[in-house]
Amino acid sequence: MRSARFWVIVVLMTFSAMVLHVRGDVDKVPYSLPLNQLPRVIDDRTSTEVALDQETLDVLGKGDFLYRVYSTRPGATPTQPISLFIGYFPTQRSGQSIHSPQNCLPGAGWTFVSSGVTEFTDENGKQYRVGDYLITDGKQSQEVLYWYQMHGRSIANDYAAKLQTISDSIKYGRTDAALVRIITSVDPAEGREHARERAVEFAKQLVPLLPAYVPNL
Repeated sequence: MRSARFWVIVVLMTFSAMVLHVRGDVDKVPYSLPLNQLPRVIDDRTSTEVALDQETLDVLGKGDFLYRVYSTRPGATPTQPISLFIGYFPTQRSGQSIHSPQNCLPGAGWTFVSSGVTEFTDENGKQYRVGDYLITDGKQSQEVLYWYQMHGRSIANDYAAKLQTISDSIKYGRTDAALVRIITSVDPAEGREHARERAVEFAKQLVPLLPAYVPNL
């Protein structure tokens, strides 16, 4: 039997498609740099690219995607690596929609243990509100932060992001948005709180860079 959450998402996506169809055929898409130009070194971490296979790309749809693992550089105090995924969609028309990690992670064998919201402020004083989750595959646990970056706003909730897409489409003729996901393993010797602090600190370093790749206006 389908969950209530599933049907809410179906209704929102259907309504979004109807609104976009009625409004017109072309979105306004501001200029942005491709995600592969995002710095490969952030603070004391350097990255390696993770290739997305064609099956995954087909599921994700038409967009610009970045998947990297940022690890501490030689000489720095070693900590658990941080996985970064960003999916930027210039338009969400014709059934194109951002896939929530709450749908794709369980499909990869992960179970959500807890969920919440974390807030932080970047170096420029801008506040962010992001989803904060603990997941496990029965063998290891991981700390997950994810949010939707949309026209200068961070949105922690899947439903709120859908509604904001509809609103911005009507008001501004735009449906562009990005999903930003940060994951780091929870070392049993350190506990979840340290993993969360590591993920949030990386997020603070990342977000000032995003406007060049995810339009902020």
